[in-house]
Amino acid sequence: MEKRKTIVAGFDIGGAHLKVTRAESGRIVDAVTIATPLWQGLDTLTAGLREAEPVYSGADVRAFTMTGELADVFPSREAGVAGLLERISAQFPGGEKLIYAGRSGFVGMNEAAGLANDIASANWHATAALVARLVGEALFVDMGSTTTDLIPVRGGAVANRGYSDAERLLSGELVYTGFTRTFLFGVASSAPVRGQITPLMNEYFASMADAHRMLGVLDESDDKHASADGQAKTVTGSMARLARMVGRDAADLEPAEWQTIARWFSEKQLRLVHDAAFRAAGGLADDAPIVGAGTGRWQLRRLAERMERRFVDFADLIPADDAARGEASSAAPATAVALLAGNAR
Repeated sequence: MEKRKTIVAGFDIGGAHLKVTRAESGRIVDAVTIATPLWQGLDTLTAGLREAEPVYSGADVRAFTMTGELADVFPSREAGVAGLLERISAQFPGGEKLIYAGRSGFVGMNEAAGLANDIASANWHATAALVARLVGEALFVDMGSTTTDLIPVRGGAVANRGYSDAERLLSGELVYTGFTRTFLFGVASSAPVRGQITPLMNEYFASMADAHRMLGVLDESDDKHASADGQAKTVTGSMARLARMVGRDAADLEPAEWQTIARWFSEKQLRLVHDAAFRAAGGLADDAPIVGAGTGRWQLRRLAERMERRFVDFADLIPADDAARGEASSAAPATAVALLAGNAR
């Protein structure tokens, strides 16, 4: 008789997205990312879990990590962790549930209630721990829609300096910039327009998704939230939104000129990440690669070139079906807890 496959579902509950992966006998076979803007209410999470059900259906174990406790629907991080744990219990009343508590490892629901500080925003630790096992020494960088994590791994272990969000902001291991959702004025305060440095309008007129769409490097499936003006996610629409940032209309400049300005914003973002990467990579061997994950892997390949380090795609490291590799890398923390929980059993 054929031995039954062990099925582990991994969940990363973020403030903007829910990421879910499915591992069967230690191999990722499915993955999905769903927009769940928690600031609009926890019903968005309930709806997201319902939509993701085909991915986690029939799982023997469900493993969770989170950053959604940061959503302003909660009065504090501790309250956010408690609230999300309550939702997990309500959504999955039966079956084995594991919560990733970072430096404390996986814990059960009862123990999790007293480990809010370890559980809060520990998804980066899960992915870095998996990379440490797979590579040994590297600079692990995960650029998602909103943030970028830069974590050194050394000797097969996570070698972070900071742990909490506050500590990681100080250490440079957390940079609040992402490939799609970041506002343009979050990466620059001005932009060159026909040879003149023009201050930006500090309004949410456009996002990094617009800049990367105009450069032709955005996978539209990664941009899961509405555009700044609610209008079409097209190059023409992005051009109109970008023009507002410098007080103009799209017709004021040629399309090639707007593309140059879009390239400026992408470059400014890369410089932010590059500065942090220099700090995070201190002490790593010269031949240690950059392992890149998340929707912003295009940007991270450029980072590796700039740092003269080999680039390794997280998607190519993990045991996964080819059809699921790309989405599994975009949902890296969910992939990590699924694989780590399977190995821990």
